[in-house]
Amino acid sequence: MANNFIKILSANGEEEPHHTKMNEEKYPDHSLYHNHHDHDHPPPPNKNTAPYGRSPKCITLAFITTSLILAGIAALVVWLVYRPENPRFTVITAAIYSLNTTVPPFITTTMQLKVLISNPNRRTSIYYDDFSATVYYMNQAITPPVKLPPFYHERHSNVAVSLVVGGGGMVPVSSQVMNGIAADEGDGMMALRLVFMGKVRYKAGAIRTGHYGFCVRCDLLVGLKKGYVGQVPLLRNPECKVDA
Repeated sequence: MANNFIKILSANGEEEPHHTKMNEEKYPDHSLYHNHHDHDHPPPPNKNTAPYGRSPKCITLAFITTSLILAGIAALVVWLVYRPENPRFTVITAAIYSLNTTVPPFITTTMQLKVLISNPNRRTSIYYDDFSATVYYMNQAITPPVKLPPFYHERHSNVAVSLVVGGGGMVPVSSQVMNGIAADEGDGMMALRLVFMGKVRYKAGAIRTGHYGFCVRCDLLVGLKKGYVGQVPLLRNPECKVDA
């Protein structure tokens, strides 16, 4: 019989040829040990294996996973196409009808402000919910929050909102605010901040989002003299920052 070679690695990593003779005495014929009963009793089928090699649970899980991935991709594509921009706020006019600081530490004031709200989105409309406005001076509220009615803002359109804040309600303030207002009346100008707080929802076609927190800060510099009542000039273009 022809000799067979087995490759054996030496200690230094080199291959050393080793001759081994294969003969029938060392490796007897396996046919001598054939069990003639093997074909009479085939192994029982595995009950945990599906006919096509995959269990129904695996198929259902794969279907659900694929559906979720496709739905996520579709939602992402729609969001990228209809991704909304924040609305823009601009204060157009301001009027002060009362400003009373004679009963410290309380202040009473009544102001009327007209604000233009622009929706720059061509495909997305906006719902304004739970909307309120407050006027601040030196980072302290000088009017109580005024609740505004919810409204719907059409896509790519403008809405003018006229609001009256204060209404003569007494608001406690610090002596720093009282002294600052007295000084500003003498200087003929006052820095105010109009703040809107609320929640918005976006609508693009048949898709509506959930609520998003919404905050707008408009910094105003108005002309004001002690005892003056009525519309006051805006001394610079109001800057409104929108966080949504």
